[in-house]
Amino acid sequence: MSAVGRVGGRDSSAVTRGLTISGLVALCLLTAVTLALGYANKARCTGPDFDESGRSQPAYQERAYGDVCYSDIQNLWIGRDIDRHVFPYVHGGISSDGTLYGGVVEYPVLTGVLIWVGALFAHTDAGFLAASALLMAPFGLAVAWWLGRLSGWRALLWALGPPLVLYAFHNWDLPVVACSVAAVFVVHRWTSVSLRRRATVAAVLLGAGFALKLYPALFVLPLALYVLTSGRGRLDVRGALQVVGAAVGTAVVANVPFVLAGFSGWLASFEFQSRRQVDISTNSIWYWGFRHWTDSEGFQSAVGVVSPMLMLLSFAVACGVGWLRYERTGSYPWVQVSAAMLCGFLLLHKVHSPQYTLWLLPFFVLVSVRWGWIVAYLVADAAMGIGIFRWLYLNMAGDPSGIHDGFTAQALMVGVWGRAALLVGLFVAFLAARSTVDDVSSGDDVSSGRPSGAAGALPGLVDRGGRASTLRRP
Repeated sequence: MSAVGRVGGRDSSAVTRGLTISGLVALCLLTAVTLALGYANKARCTGPDFDESGRSQPAYQERAYGDVCYSDIQNLWIGRDIDRHVFPYVHGGISSDGTLYGGVVEYPVLTGVLIWVGALFAHTDAGFLAASALLMAPFGLAVAWWLGRLSGWRALLWALGPPLVLYAFHNWDLPVVACSVAAVFVVHRWTSVSLRRRATVAAVLLGAGFALKLYPALFVLPLALYVLTSGRGRLDVRGALQVVGAAVGTAVVANVPFVLAGFSGWLASFEFQSRRQVDISTNSIWYWGFRHWTDSEGFQSAVGVVSPMLMLLSFAVACGVGWLRYERTGSYPWVQVSAAMLCGFLLLHKVHSPQYTLWLLPFFVLVSVRWGWIVAYLVADAAMGIGIFRWLYLNMAGDPSGIHDGFTAQALMVGVWGRAALLVGLFVAFLAARSTVDDVSSGDDVSSGRPSGAAGALPGLVDRGGRASTLRRP
């Protein structure tokens, strides 16, 4: 069979090859331009004057909403002792009314440290935004490089995508996205070592991602199932447990120093999130679908139970469908299952911040869903991401129009509910699609240090170095 023959009823030329060095450099340069635009977009909210606390003047809040240049980075300069350069978690806690104090931030520990480093030499919210952007930009470039190695020019979706302009420096999300993409890269590009070892390193990266933002923990289970099912005619239980153990161990190692240094401060960040109410700041379907009930304690309690139960159900469905694909094809689609699980999380969690689109964007590169899904989602996301701040501005300005009145409100509703509907569709589409990753690892012997050339693998595919490789039937 030639390299452009049929593979499992599919043209094997569809298997994506990574970019050359020059292509990767060009991709990163394009990403750098987009990141610069993203910074410029947020920097419109800074200065020109500052008050005694370093807050931009005049009328910071009105500009942030009205000019759609709001960022959590700039906003949280005041209120979390970031401006006072307090090291996070160690001396703080949470008050009875839910207010964080003593340097505690509402994020996992590694993000807290990143925030502290970004503020270390800053004296204004503008300086903090600039320093934070400089810290995070390399992670955005690394994501572009890895996606280019994995999926070729499809990585332009990351490099030139509108979400990178809107959200790259909205919050501290680029490092956690880098952890998730790096995990995929390690599994599917470090083919000189066994899959078990690659997956263990990937699990360490996902554990570190958990210590930045929680969502990479979702991907540990599909990765473990991928390792479990990748042996030659047997289940590799030891390898799957090793993956889970590596992820859990990494998360524990990252958190233990903060637990020992200041348990109440460390716990306060989790308690803050558990107490968080469904309101306009959460921007989820639970608010927009039931906003007239959000003053009810019963409703808030119910969402606190129903939301996680539905998320767990969606995770189980995604993993189950992945298992059915494994039984039919011989390969567990861990990247596709991870993408579907993320859709379930984004749809059903009680918080859906605008920048979460950055979490999903790499999966548009890594999984070959139809372009119509991608374009529709990016349009809906832009309508929501711009509309929500314009709507907040109109309400702040005393505009009497309701959520069903006016262009801004209508655009916001199209964005919110269009995005929700598309997440349901993408859940199904991801599970039915192939990965764009050139998966030469699925035939590996997970317990050895080299590819196995296992029975049932398809010959005839040649890697960029001219060496024959194997590919299991998809």
